[in-house]
Amino acid sequence: MRLVSLMTLLTLLLGTAAMATQAQHETAHCSNPATFSVNPRDPQWSGWGGSELQRRFQPSDMARLSAPDVPKLKLKWAFGFAGATQAYSQPSVVGGRVFVGSAGGKVYSLDAQTGCIYWEFPAYAGVRSAITVTGGAHGWAAYFADVSGNVYAVDAGTGMLLWKAQPESHPATRITASPTFAAGRLYVAISSVEEVTDAGPRKECCTFRGSVASLDAATGRILWKAYTIATEPRPTRKNQLGTQLWGPSGAAVWSAPTVDIQSRRVYVTTGDSYSEPVAATSDAVLAFDLDTGKPLWSHQTTAADGYNISCGFPPPANTNCPQVPGQDLDFGASAILVRLPSGSRALMAGQKSGVLYAIDPDHEGRILWQTRVGRGGTLGGIQWGFAVDDAHIYVALSDAKVQLVSPGTAGAQPSAFGPSLLLDSNAGGGLFALDPGSGKVVWHTPHPGCMSKPGCSPAQSAAVTAIPGVVFSGGLDGHLRAYSTQSGGIIWDVDTALDYDTVNGVPARGGSLDGPGPVVVDGLLYVDSGYGFSGGMPGNVLLAYSVNGK
Repeated sequence: MRLVSLMTLLTLLLGTAAMATQAQHETAHCSNPATFSVNPRDPQWSGWGGSELQRRFQPSDMARLSAPDVPKLKLKWAFGFAGATQAYSQPSVVGGRVFVGSAGGKVYSLDAQTGCIYWEFPAYAGVRSAITVTGGAHGWAAYFADVSGNVYAVDAGTGMLLWKAQPESHPATRITASPTFAAGRLYVAISSVEEVTDAGPRKECCTFRGSVASLDAATGRILWKAYTIATEPRPTRKNQLGTQLWGPSGAAVWSAPTVDIQSRRVYVTTGDSYSEPVAATSDAVLAFDLDTGKPLWSHQTTAADGYNISCGFPPPANTNCPQVPGQDLDFGASAILVRLPSGSRALMAGQKSGVLYAIDPDHEGRILWQTRVGRGGTLGGIQWGFAVDDAHIYVALSDAKVQLVSPGTAGAQPSAFGPSLLLDSNAGGGLFALDPGSGKVVWHTPHPGCMSKPGCSPAQSAAVTAIPGVVFSGGLDGHLRAYSTQSGGIIWDVDTALDYDTVNGVPARGGSLDGPGPVVVDGLLYVDSGYGFSGGMPGNVLLAYSVNGK
């Protein structure tokens, strides 16, 4: 979990558009709504990683965008999210429609070519997850979750609610990950903001445990639920003010589960522990039985990482910090299941520590190799996602640094505990290509620099996406860049932190690229711009690029 601004905290707590105007109304409904139909062989991208393996690679027959055409990409249309102060839901594209959520609490179905609105669905709270769109015996459905922990299924053609479920009742529950669909089931990962909301000295920190749940995709019925920490929290010590503290807690799951149909397993990566005692399954890769939820194995990569947001502040605000604080080195990215050149299988797992691991899923998670690409930290290392093709693993480096400064400092965001947050322009960044068999760095392209933007960070936190010959990586500076997979050279660079005229008439501006990555389908590239958490630039726009804007 990251240090957050006051705006972030209120948005997480309220989970609605309460911090933005509600006077904005979409004006671009499609004049002749077509019947929704899907040919499974047609170009599409569903969910977080494009499949249950989470590889974030789009093959040429689905991308329909070649490397020579990427430098010709220009804006085709822009869509503004009404009532939203952030843009943080990665779009999915299926059946010629774009499915995307908003911080304003709506999920949209848009025409992929024009951006006009087919339908909009009002969720209870903001929708940060990517939308998983898939068909079955009951027709095509769109599955997603909101930041209050609700999971939804709606008819993909009409937007009508099919079912709604809440797999976890803890009041600090959040779901940030896209549900993963496999063989008629949804696999839903559950996280929380308790390390923020209960970090104050009068709060009894902490009682949340991360989990993964399996739901019947047709009905929403919970088939099984497995906690990442087996032991229930219990009273431990009292803080300096006499407030009772609890533990173990934490090990939230921020990212979409990875499903291994071959071995009937589901894999998740976990966050840090919020309180003492530190759980052996925090900052770890875990495997569960796909059919029953039984824990199979776990591999912790960072021990003793007990952290909540109070650890970043001076006394007395830090009284709920563990007595031996950790460094907040969560896993925020999904594990990726790959086949190595040797023929064996591996799970690739990237951590905020700045280390990428290759883990053997068939031998209880033993480490095959590990490679450090950065120094890591609270906002550092490998943040939200990386990509894999047949030749390389593509890893973006964040290593953002935050300074605590006086309120009112230019470019700073107010925080929940008094001091303001300012991104440090001396942070690390860049993109790496690694050999999947050995972990050796094949090439590294540093961030080109922030040019003249004051307070800009070169950190590249957003999830990475690859197509044949090209890998895309966005940064906190608002730029989306395309790199040659062979050399690492930058072949396209666009600044998205601009004001836009939108197809739906909503005033919109781009900002930092963080969290979700771009999606490439049928010759178009789609990306959300405006992830402003942790001192970045907020915004509220979905952008669609095509060759020469046509």
